[in-house]
Amino acid sequence: VSAAHCYKSRLQVRLGEHDISVNEGTEQFIESSRVIQNPGYNSWNIDNDIMLIKLSQPAILSSYVQPVALPRSCAPAGTMCRVSGWGNTMSSTADEDRLQCLNIPILSDSDCRNSYPGMITDSMFCAGYLEGGMDSCQGDSGGPVVCNNELQGVVSW
Repeated sequence: VSAAHCYKSRLQVRLGEHDISVNEGTEQFIESSRVIQNPGYNSWNIDNDIMLIKLSQPAILSSYVQPVALPRSCAPAGTMCRVSGWGNTMSSTADEDRLQCLNIPILSDSDCRNSYPGMITDSMFCAGYLEGGMDSCQGDSGGPVVCNNELQGVVSW
């Protein structure tokens, strides 16, 4: 699963990756056999920004590669979620090659819509801190938003 705006017809998926500058021996590199954008994806307003990536071969599960459950329901406002990625950071460049993780709360629909007037569709939710300071950033797109061990969505914009 990734963000539809990250679409390419062929992708290589990296599993078990932590530090992209070092071969740690835990990585799996698997080509995609099919990439399917949500048919409702709208590149103008970024609505339905999600896609499926079918792997050309099964992933080998290990302590570094584990599946995540699909959600049984939408997580309510206030639920803490983890986002992760190799996107831009405001900290030193020493960590730029290492996977960064951050716990952030899901915002209420009203806080979300008030923060981004006219930009939030019914298929979107917001997570983060209203006061700012900690958030996903450019380069994190398509990364997972995991709440209570369930994949609630992907980082979009």
